[in-house]
Amino acid sequence: MIRLGLTGSIGMGKSTVAAMFADEGVPVFDADEAVHRLQGREGALVTAIEKEFPGTTGAGGVDCSALAERVRGEPGKLRRLEALVHPAVAREREAFLAAHAGSPLVLLDIPLLFEAGGWSQVDKIAVVSAPEQIQRERALARPGMTAEKLARILARQMPDAEKRARADFVIPTNCSFGETRASVRRIIACLSAAADS
Repeated sequence: MIRLGLTGSIGMGKSTVAAMFADEGVPVFDADEAVHRLQGREGALVTAIEKEFPGTTGAGGVDCSALAERVRGEPGKLRRLEALVHPAVAREREAFLAAHAGSPLVLLDIPLLFEAGGWSQVDKIAVVSAPEQIQRERALARPGMTAEKLARILARQMPDAEKRARADFVIPTNCSFGETRASVRRIIACLSAAADS
């Protein structure tokens, strides 16, 4: 099995590209989706997060806005939160890999692949990329996004140029969907050939 890590900064189109891999039959593990599930109603992390950060959960699970406010500008609190979340996501990822053990190729969609050390858990890395102006326009079009919030998010993410330099594949998204899908198909063909050899 080849484990392809997919990453890209906010607004680059990573979710769209992950869906393209899924459309081609590649099993996809979505780390963000795993976090949402773990922190959602009756999620496995809700009790531990409430214990560590009282008042940040409710009937629907973790109140992400309240939790973000609690850890903002507090590196120690952020590390405590990550110490809860990262091992839980790793367990979800291992269960996914076990469930797809017969697949020649799987995609691990991990937003902070480089920043959180996930690059060491994959065989190849694909980075989704677009010019900075397109990235900003896409990100600022999201509900609730502000320039200040975007700046905070980008400050936690490795610069796009560095991600591209460390990647095995770069998938451009400042083009048509058809062109991006063609890039995805080329990567699948390349890795499938490698898996067969």
